[in-house]
Amino acid sequence: MEIDKKHILSVADTIRKQLIALTPQNVLLSWGISNLAATICENMPALRFLVNGRLHKGIVIVALNEGTDYYEIFLQNKDGKKKVAEDLDFTQFSDFIDRTIERGENEAEYNAFIAEERRKLFMGQV
Repeated sequence: MEIDKKHILSVADTIRKQLIALTPQNVLLSWGISNLAATICENMPALRFLVNGRLHKGIVIVALNEGTDYYEIFLQNKDGKKKVAEDLDFTQFSDFIDRTIERGENEAEYNAFIAEERRKLFMGQV
């Protein structure tokens, strides 16, 4: 089944708007996000973007499963593409992406990383 290009663009734009509206600006900036583009992933309309996160450097794809009306998240790098989440609503995918590509599950480890990056910045080492 072929998906209409206007529909793909509309869904990708909705995902982009939700991502921007529900993700704090400093979090989006920490991802090193770039190259946002509408695409199709596994026959679903999607938004594809490049990230340069602490835990994942590569492509993130947020696809709308129109059968369930939930999002599926895929990560892609030189090793291939893998689905990392499904059945996320729009209020969940931003936090999930942040935990997956930047923050991780260990809050103390992430806070130590941030403190070290801040120290490097203030010492002129970045």
